[in-house]
Parts: sequence; structure tokens; C-alpha cells
Amino acid sequence: MVTAAHGGIRLAAVNMPAALRGLEPGLTLAAARAVIPDLETTPTEPEHDAKALQVLSDWCSCYTPWTAPEALAEPAVGAGVWLDVTGCAHLFGGEDSLLDHLLGRMRRQGFMAQAAIADTPGAAWGMARYGRAASCENSAEAGWGIVSPGEHRQVLKALPVAALRPPREACEGLDRLGLRRAGDLYDLPRGPLAARFGDGLLQRLDQALGRVAEPVSPRERTRAHRVRLAFPEAIGHLDDVAAGLARLLERLEQRLADERLGLRRAEFTLYRVDGAVSRATVGTSRPVRDPGHLQRLFAERLDGLDLGFGVEVMTIAAPVVEAMTSTQLDLDEVGGQSSTAARREARLGPLVDRLETRLGRGSVLRLEARASHVPERAGIAASALDGRPLAVDAAPALDEAPPKLRPRPLRLFARPRSVEAVAEVPDGPPVLFRWRRVVHRVVHAEGPERIASEWWRDEALPGEDRSHLTRDYYRIEDTEGRRFWLFREGLYDVPPSPQTEASEPIRAPRWFLHGVFA
Repeated sequence: MVTAAHGGIRLAAVNMPAALRGLEPGLTLAAARAVIPDLETTPTEPEHDAKALQVLSDWCSCYTPWTAPEALAEPAVGAGVWLDVTGCAHLFGGEDSLLDHLLGRMRRQGFMAQAAIADTPGAAWGMARYGRAASCENSAEAGWGIVSPGEHRQVLKALPVAALRPPREACEGLDRLGLRRAGDLYDLPRGPLAARFGDGLLQRLDQALGRVAEPVSPRERTRAHRVRLAFPEAIGHLDDVAAGLARLLERLEQRLADERLGLRRAEFTLYRVDGAVSRATVGTSRPVRDPGHLQRLFAERLDGLDLGFGVEVMTIAAPVVEAMTSTQLDLDEVGGQSSTAARREARLGPLVDRLETRLGRGSVLRLEARASHVPERAGIAASALDGRPLAVDAAPALDEAPPKLRPRPLRLFARPRSVEAVAEVPDGPPVLFRWRRVVHRVVHAEGPERIASEWWRDEALPGEDRSHLTRDYYRIEDTEGRRFWLFREGLYDVPPSPQTEASEPIRAPRWFLHGVFA
């Protein structure tokens, strides 16, 4: 593959036959054709390369949850993936076994890769690309090297300056001065180096030697509660996947029980032999850790997983957990039935979880009381799974039990319907009103119940007339026995404010129908 780079068109990648004939990334296309006149080339596709690197980084998370793709670099350098294997190597029998296992699997997928482990990311980067001859005895064959703790300074000393990842201009300038090894920079005065080549060179040197921290940000947030299961041979049947999931859930339950936690969301991940990753996620309406219940939830998702040519590793993680304490459910049972809220929640929770899993996220709703006296904001529909309200401008949740209110209609309209009403006196109840071209004569009315909007809302500016935000509600009954909930918006005989005198007259009160009782 070729790309337009510094100095013309250069090779970005070569296959094995080309490499055996002396071609390597970074070589100009003219020089390559001088070696192989009939060389076939194809242009690079950076967007696809970046996407493939993201997929590879995701697949590497079966070794450690702390993975991140590296930005696409110079063609001669190539791109890579950062892996923080701190505390993970013992799961594979040591660092050498981990790297051997990793590179072996990548070769089976068709990748040509090299890897290294060191105390600092900079030292590992340099070793992976330039340190095969300076690593352990079998590194040249295996494609990996391990720098012993504390030995990264000595190992880097023999590597070329390019192993420090300096800016290209600095690397070329150092080469002209005869400074071609990283060790040549150790004892040089820092001031002249910074003045001539910039601070970037010294920063890379300090990062490689561990003088300056170089944090590696993971591609995804790491999961504190995560268990892993690897198979000696790839599995390709859903029954085997379900059996492995059951084992993982039992281990996850024990870990959560030790910390007195329950999960609210679980992520099941399959790492396939072809380098792809398949995932399934379920959520719960309350903290749980029962393996049987979680197994039933995932059973709805397993058919949608693509197993490819087989699965080598599977993991399950609990990214969202909450405290889960023991709950007494049996002390107040009467006649074998309990009326406690805990009993009702324990019975309703699994049903909500299964409906959400089967029908889709956000399909099961519940009503929640809100801190507002305005009827359309006093209750709101929220997700039964995570309590997320559907309305954007929802009032805050109540910190205590909702107050006892006067009777409310069985059906409340989402938006009040405008009606024409006639009252005997301006502030009195209506004697008749017209709705949908039908005139209703009122025989009985109860009220008013005055409800005003919250003062902190933005319907009116400070100092502006807010009388139109006040409502007087009436429960009325017409000659046919039908009962309605009407309100008059606005007040009569409100003195105008200076702002309204200068702009527009005060709004006249209007009538609205907000609900029906039967």
C-alpha cells in the first residue's frame, strides 16, 4: 500500500513476499520499483484503517479492560494499540505467555504484529518497533520483547532516536548532528536541546524514561465488576454460550455479594476468533444479582448474537451497580399474603425487567409525582427501568409523600382544551360552556381551587404581569350527568404594572377544559 508522505509517494505497508525481497514501509515508491519493477500497489484508506484499529482495540479488551487505539502515525512506524496489563499478566501465566498468546491469535487472524512490555508506555512503544534485537533471545522469532522492571533506561539507550517518538524535524536534525541513538541524548544539556529542537523532544525523552507521567486513556470506561471466561477451543453453539454465561453470572453474583452490591445493567461480551466482538446488554429496574433472573433476561438477547467462526473468550461486566441490602419480606404477612411495598416491588421488578428486554428499552413506563401543583407537571411518565423522565422540562422529584389533593379527573388531557364559557359574575363558576360545538349547561359546580405556576419558571419575566399564570379550577356537572374539570386562566381587576402599560393590555381571562371525570 502507498500513501502521499514527506518527500513523495512512499510505501505504507508491505506483504510478506515484498518484505522478503527487501521492501519496508517508508521506502519511496521509486526505490521500491527499482527493486521490484512489476510491484503492484494500492492507495491507503486512512478512514478504514482507523476503524479497523478501533475494532482491534475492542477485541484486545479480552486481555485487559484498559485498551486504547493509537493515532495513525507515519507509514514507516505504523499504528498500534495501547494495553495496560497491570495486574492481568498472571491470568495468562506471566507476561511472556500473555504476549505469546496475544500475537499468536493475531497472526491467525492475518495480522503481522509486534509487541513489548515495559515500565513506561514510551519504552514499550520503542521496544515494539525498534527493539527486537535488544530484547530477549527469542524475541526475533516471536515478535515480542519484555523489558525487566527498572531496565527501560538501559534498553532504550541502544535504540535509535526514532524510538522516543520525537517530532520528525527533530529526528532529522539529530541525525545530521550524528546523534542517532536515544542514549546519545541522556547526558546532553537540556537547554540547548530545547532551544534547537523544541520542548517536544525533551517531553518524549522524559516520558520514555518515566520522568513524566504518560497516562493512557482507555477507549471505554473500565469496569470494576467484570469476570472473564476463556475456552481452550472455540465454541460455536448457542447452548455452549448459554452454559458459559451461567458460569459467569454465578461468579459475578459472588463478587457483588461480597461487596453488598446489585447491578442495574449487565454487559455480556463475546470475543470471536476472527477478531470481531459481539455484545448484549440488559437492564434492571432495581439492583439484582440473582443469576437465574439475569439468565432469563439474556435469553431474549442470545439469538441476536453473531458467533462468527467461534468464540474464544467471553466476559460479563456490571457497569452500573447500587448498594443492595437485605430486605425483610415475611414479618407482616397476613393469611399468606404480604402487603408491604418491598413485597410488591420484589414481584413487580422481574416482570418490568422481562418486558423491557422483550419490548425494547423505554417501552415500560410508570407515573411519578413531581414537586409542582400545576396538574400537567404534578405527575410525569418516567422509564420504569432507570426512572428517566420523558419530559425535558420536568419538575424536580418529590422528597416526601405527595400532598393530599382535591379529587382529580379520571382522564387528564395532555394539553388543556380551549372552550367558550359564560358565568353569572366574572369571578364565579360557569353556567354553560361550548366544547366541540356542543353546548353544556351546568347544573352543579364546586370550586374554585386556585393553582398558580411556580415563581421560578420562565413564563414571565421579573416585574411582568403574571396574572395569566393563575388558574381557578371548577368541578362541574351538566344536565346529562357528565362531569368536567374546567379552569379560568387569569384574574379580573388586576392593576396593570408599568411594563404592561408601556407594551400591551392585560390579557383577558380565558376558559379551558382540562379533564373529564367519567
